[in-house]
Amino acid sequence: MDHVKALILKFVMVEVMVYIVLGAAMKVSIGDTLLISLILTIAAYILGDLILFKAFGNPIATISDLVIAFFAIWLVGSLIIEPNIPLITGSIISAVLIAAGEWFFHKYMARNVFENDHVKEAHSPNL
Repeated sequence: MDHVKALILKFVMVEVMVYIVLGAAMKVSIGDTLLISLILTIAAYILGDLILFKAFGNPIATISDLVIAFFAIWLVGSLIIEPNIPLITGSIISAVLIAAGEWFFHKYMARNVFENDHVKEAHSPNL
C-alpha cells in the first residue's frame, strides 16, 4: 500500500509541474499532459526510485530523474503534441521543476516506503 500512495503522490507532483509548464504556459491539452505524466511517473518510479535511489542515494537518483523526465516529456510529447509547441524548452523547464520535487519525494520514500530497507543515505542526519 505504501507504493500505491507513493505512486499517487508522485503522479500528482509530476502532473502539476507538467501542466504548469506545458498546459498553462504552452496551451497543451490536459489529456496530453496527463498521458505524459502517467508514462513519466511509471518510468521514473521504477528506474529512479526503486532502483537508483535505493542503490545510490538521493543526489544520483535526482539527477537521473531529471534526465528521465526530460527524455520522457520530449519523446512522448513529440508523438502527441502539435509540432508548433517549443517542446525542448518545455521539457527542460518541466524536468528541472520535477527534479526539484524529486529531491523531497526521495526523502518521503526513505521515511515511508523504504523505512525498513537499506537505502544508501538512510542514516544521514539530513534526511
